[in-house]
Amino acid sequence: MGLMTTKRKTKVALVSLGCPKNLVDSEKMLGLLAGREIVVGAPMEDADVIVVNTCGFLGAAREESLGVIREALAHKAAGRARRVVVAGCLVNRDGDRIFQDAPGIDAIVGVNDREKIVDAVMGEKTGEKTPRNRTRWEGEDTERFRLTPKHTAYLRISEGCSRECSFCTIPAIRGPFRSKPPQTVMKEARELIADGAVELNVIGQDTTGYGADLGGGATLAKLLRKLDGLDGVEWIRLLYAYPWGFTQELLEAMAGCRHVVPYVDVPLQHVSTSVLRRMRRGTTRRSIEGLMRNLRAIEGMVIRTTLIVGFPGETEEEFRELLAFVKEAKFDALGVFEYSPEEGTPAAEMRGQKPSPVKARRARQVMLAQQKIAFAANAAVTGSPVTVLVDGLDAAGRCIGRYYGQAPDIDSVCLLDRPRPAGEFVEGTVTGWDGYDLKVSVGRRNGV
Repeated sequence: MGLMTTKRKTKVALVSLGCPKNLVDSEKMLGLLAGREIVVGAPMEDADVIVVNTCGFLGAAREESLGVIREALAHKAAGRARRVVVAGCLVNRDGDRIFQDAPGIDAIVGVNDREKIVDAVMGEKTGEKTPRNRTRWEGEDTERFRLTPKHTAYLRISEGCSRECSFCTIPAIRGPFRSKPPQTVMKEARELIADGAVELNVIGQDTTGYGADLGGGATLAKLLRKLDGLDGVEWIRLLYAYPWGFTQELLEAMAGCRHVVPYVDVPLQHVSTSVLRRMRRGTTRRSIEGLMRNLRAIEGMVIRTTLIVGFPGETEEEFRELLAFVKEAKFDALGVFEYSPEEGTPAAEMRGQKPSPVKARRARQVMLAQQKIAFAANAAVTGSPVTVLVDGLDAAGRCIGRYYGQAPDIDSVCLLDRPRPAGEFVEGTVTGWDGYDLKVSVGRRNGV
């Protein structure tokens, strides 16, 4: 009688780069692979197949993606990994050119072709090499193999973008704006909650535009009210909110929904009307000031924004206007990008391109101004009570968490003075700060 042999399962390592939208794609692809009894989560040095889900938004992100791809190819050359698969935004941006930039890639999977990941990993035919952009929503983000902690999750409500910002490559990479049907969003939200998520971070390329392409009166405000009624969710946070889409209905929903926390991520990019016009943002300084007043009218509102400095033609006067506005607006959190001329965008062809030292100086000035604002805000809340959602231990062994005004991965954190289980809400008091992070003394329960 012969010995029975069991075929060894394929081990897959996946490296996810870029934004939370990319992370959702990574989780979906891992779910598809795990459903085929493929072992996912292997380290790169122990994997049979390495998948790199890339970011292609900016030049620096593309270089990072290519660096990770070449690292994966080095593992393949050393004889352990047998295949390297590249997925995501860089594939949609560069198409077949990626094979020339990183020779040795075995297959590519575009952002709209996630269902092909199993064939790509197993070495079967994956269809067309150059991925296509879709004009309507297809598929679901269900049955994900989640990479975030169980208690927090990203809920994607739309894909692509139809705005015409002169500096942005997203419409070319991810296609036109398309909303996910409300019933699909609700199905995915229930699944995430059943999987342990008490915090849902609503994402999309343009979340405030939700529903405009669906008809039937679908809006972000109506969707938030439906999500607010779900059992088990405690925090719902709105990210990627384009400033042009804040209706009175939406503001009322944000203020009135019990579980929608008073936090919003609004990428303003600039405040000078002349720069905004060149950016093709569809906003003005006056409209931005009105939006800020409306948002601040909501009790406890925390506002995060991103800005671009050194845009083509940005004069010293326009930059000073931006810097003065930052000091006046006192954003709760702020990120700054030095303008990057991206191939194929109108802005890359504009006159008045700024040298790198000028862009770096302007970015530094904005961040120094914001640092003073952030540190003063931390000092102002010292001694205040705070509710914290515990995330667990960080790389340094510290127990960290976040209050509602801190989004995962992009904002500062709360440093807890004693460990608590991840996913637990705890009451504490702000005792000080360490840079941008808050120090929190956790209240004791039953003498523990």
